[in-house]
Amino acid sequence: MIRTLVFLFALLVAGHAAAQASHSLELLKEGSTEGINPRYLLQDPNGRSVTSEDFRGRYQLIAFGYTYCPDICPTTLVEMAEILKQLGADAKQVQAIFISVDPERDTGKILKTYTEFFDPRILGLTASPALIRRTADNFKIRYAKVKEPGVAADRYAVDHSAGMILLGPDGSFVKKFAFAMPVSEITEQIGRMINNR
Repeated sequence: MIRTLVFLFALLVAGHAAAQASHSLELLKEGSTEGINPRYLLQDPNGRSVTSEDFRGRYQLIAFGYTYCPDICPTTLVEMAEILKQLGADAKQVQAIFISVDPERDTGKILKTYTEFFDPRILGLTASPALIRRTADNFKIRYAKVKEPGVAADRYAVDHSAGMILLGPDGSFVKKFAFAMPVSEITEQIGRMINNR
């Protein structure tokens, strides 16, 4: 009897853990790009309003994440910086953007320090939680706070969609690059678009 109860308890715990993992993976899946509305109204690190229209004439390479992110975001920003480096002179035709999905903790100053660590050309954007949610919805980006029981209210993770989104010089959605897609491949594709090859 005790053995059966232990076995059932183990199954319950494993099932709960699997459900959590499944939820997390679901949030990180690439997701549909159908119906993307590439519009945003956010703030730069100095508190100035920034919209998708501000970069007309240039490509926008956009990633969503947050500064407390332990792995996906730093990896993405390292890749973004490397793309800019590999593009060489063509990088002037690209605005790299990192949009925070954690506006409660990611102030302008924190975002500026964080993005500049990877490359000063990467612009960190934030806003009110409502504007961040609207932007994420426009871009079909999913995110959700994950809190552990008994932990301080400001100690949480944020599960979020990964990858980078490319907007064209006219502000339209071009494509989404999946997380962990080789940097050389992304650079080659963007370079071809810039030079119409």
